Amino acid sequence: MVSLQLSVPNIVGSRFKRRPVRCAVERQELFNRIAPVYDNLNDLLSLGQHRIWKRMAVSWSGLVKGLDFSKEQLSIASSRQYLLSKACYNNIEWVEGDALDLPFSNGYFDAITMGYGLRNVVDKRQAMREMFRVLKPGSRVSILDFNKTTQLLTAMFQEWMIDNVVVPTATVYGLAKEYQYLKTSIKEFLTGEELEKLALEVGFSKARHYEIGGGLMGNLVATR
Repeated sequence: MVSLQLSVPNIVGSRFKRRPVRCAVERQELFNRIAPVYDNLNDLLSLGQHRIWKRMAVSWSGLVKGLDFSKEQLSIASSRQYLLSKACYNNIEWVEGDALDLPFSNGYFDAITMGYGLRNVVDKRQAMREMFRVLKPGSRVSILDFNKTTQLLTAMFQEWMIDNVVVPTATVYGLAKEYQYLKTSIKEFLTGEELEKLALEVGFSKARHYEIGGGLMGNLVATR
């Protein structure tokens, strides 16, 4: 079994669409800067829940390829690989790459997971097409990200959390600017229903979006 784990921050925000090449570099630089404290911040901001959400999205055996747009994120991940007790962690191969042009052949993977990446690509349809392309028929992709809720109270709470918890906490690490883009990226993201529709449009046979974390997070599961 061969599975792919994607964490590919790329280009975010409408103002970046006019200059994709420059912005791609900026996005790489941003995630390179936050890489040393990325997991610590996620632990603080989610009270450790992000680890549970990620475990819900992924369980694997066999060979795993971990792909990221950020060299620093990959460097930190690979340095921790052999410190973990489970044997499956020894089967991970790390690859620097772009979600819009995956460096793998057609029908290569038995499963794909993507964590907090789809929201950060401008061409979400192309990213979904690429995941569909490299999946074997009958295999599934699981995409975990912030949920763009249609519930007003949940949306208000999500914005309050970003303004009053996420950004102030990031400020302690000198990363306020890097985390201020979150609110805009969520507003420009797709709702669960829109994600299901997109998956079906690019060819997936089934797609279902699950709200988790009180509706703050979402997980799209689609079958090729």
